Amino acid sequence: MGDLDPVAFDIETSGLDESAVITVAGFAHDIGESVILNTGGRDMDSAGMAAELESHSSGAVSLNAVNDEQALLAAVADVASSQLDGDRHYLTAYNGETWNGGFDLPFCRTRFLAHDMEWPFGDVAYADMMEAVVDRFDTNEQRDLVGVYDQLIGNDTCDPFEDSGAAVDAYEAAEWLPLLKHNLAEIQRTRELAQLADRYVPQSDFGMKNLQPPGQ
Repeated sequence: MGDLDPVAFDIETSGLDESAVITVAGFAHDIGESVILNTGGRDMDSAGMAAELESHSSGAVSLNAVNDEQALLAAVADVASSQLDGDRHYLTAYNGETWNGGFDLPFCRTRFLAHDMEWPFGDVAYADMMEAVVDRFDTNEQRDLVGVYDQLIGNDTCDPFEDSGAAVDAYEAAEWLPLLKHNLAEIQRTRELAQLADRYVPQSDFGMKNLQPPGQ
């Protein structure tokens, strides 16, 4: 939007109950993607997985495998501080945080609170792509990310899942590659929609807000 470049964000979780944790967090930016995997202490081939993911990217893919959710949140904070520049970027997600709800950012806030960790998204703007796109294009009544993306862009993706619910089963079974490919596809879709919106949607319709809490 304007002079700001979108950085797409998406998380996967182990479920929706009180014990659920973040399993994957991904960012898509102008030079590629940064993906963080919480293995829950289980083994995985980081180098092999990264190479496979990079084959589905037009840029470089950074894969960081950690043992637990707290380490994942610390890695998210590191990406936010090292790769998000409020003068150059805005953060975006699809139904990540809307005026009346959203998923990714509220879930993240709860998990940062659970670990008594500082909120990592400081002086950076945020625009939700569901709000910026669904009511500004004819999406044939589609509202979910995959449906809207297929209607407006329709490129092939590396997503092996029919829906995000399969990501829960993949995490439980330690099926890392399909889980990571799903998250990679989600952040790529979101960033492509943001780039499309940057071309066609009025700036006033982006509903930009700053993510920095007043207490920081």
